[in-house]
Amino acid sequence: MYLYPLWIRLWHLINALAVVILIVTGLSMFLAGNSATQLFDEASKAARWHNVSAAILTISYLFFVTGNIISENGKYYKIRKGTFFSDLTGQLKYYLCDMFRGKKDPFRATFEQKFNPLQKITYIVTMYIALPLLIISGVGLMLPEKTLNSLFGLNSLVVTDILHIIIGFFIVLFLAIHIFLSTLAPGSPSGLSGIITGYKRTNEE
Repeated sequence: MYLYPLWIRLWHLINALAVVILIVTGLSMFLAGNSATQLFDEASKAARWHNVSAAILTISYLFFVTGNIISENGKYYKIRKGTFFSDLTGQLKYYLCDMFRGKKDPFRATFEQKFNPLQKITYIVTMYIALPLLIISGVGLMLPEKTLNSLFGLNSLVVTDILHIIIGFFIVLFLAIHIFLSTLAPGSPSGLSGIITGYKRTNEE
């Protein structure tokens, strides 16, 4: 079933590369005081790579939002009433328990519903709440004299830094779970082949 058009696959690739570089460079700067764990020779070098990747991620995100507005891809993020919350409970039960017992996924992807209820909630929180906050807080840290300090005062820099780190760890957790469920989870069809070819293989195929 062809569910991933070319622009989505290219966006996904660029996004993934940018996020991986941001994670590596972010950890390098976070652990800069410990030479044994520093991932780059100089924290300044990590900061430059971090800023460049952040700019790429920001452009990629704007492309994603624009694509969802002008194409039909945006419909997959809309929550419809009806059985959504009962389906969400069933999907959560599957991921926490039934999946490891060899039971079938209760959700079947279609052209109208590409994401299961739990995926939809997670993607909405990640793409429309966490990622914008990550970008905004990152811009504030890059240009504190033009944003944070002038708007909120010096203490806001520390608060913004903590917020940026917390959201960063959330993105890392999301990425780890995303990779596990799409590639290694018991009984799950490979999401990797789908994002490469555009065709999603269900566990009935």
